[in-house]
Amino acid sequence: METGQRGFLDSEPLREADEDLASEVNFTDSIMTEEEREEIQQELTKLEDEINTLKQVLSSKEKQHAELKQKLGISPISELKNNFSKGWQDMQSSTAYKRTSETLSTAGQRTSAAFSTLGNVITRKFGDMRNSSSFKSFEEKVENTVSTIKTKVGGTGTGGSFEDVLSSAANASSQETPSNNLMDSSERPC
Repeated sequence: METGQRGFLDSEPLREADEDLASEVNFTDSIMTEEEREEIQQELTKLEDEINTLKQVLSSKEKQHAELKQKLGISPISELKNNFSKGWQDMQSSTAYKRTSETLSTAGQRTSAAFSTLGNVITRKFGDMRNSSSFKSFEEKVENTVSTIKTKVGGTGTGGSFEDVLSSAANASSQETPSNNLMDSSERPC
């Protein structure tokens, strides 16, 4: 390949001599005159002075702003509360919030109705189960067994209902608390 036909990507990397040559070139000297350069430098200095003046004025205005707020009793916390309240009110008045609120309300009502229906179904099923012959047979067997046990343990007894038997058993067990005072105090080990 000849040097005249080489593309940009095919060029050789820069050498140190090329870098030195590029750093010595001053593009501003070749484009503008000394007068133009001084004029631009003066304009730059003037602009920097204006920027500094504006910064001082802004700082003074911010200080005055803070003093007036302090005199009115407006603290950063109260401003934050006001901004939060305003933001909350703006959000509540948005259509997206209203739609979401309505949707959640409807969903809550439907869920409540579903649980209510489920509770009614379960109550009805328990009622049906209690009235079934299987449950009545089981209840009779339990009562007979309890009567038999009560008769054997407590002497003569008249069976009674399941609830009566449970309460008498609870009373009997509470009266039969074992005593730990079996040993005389002189016989106890040290």
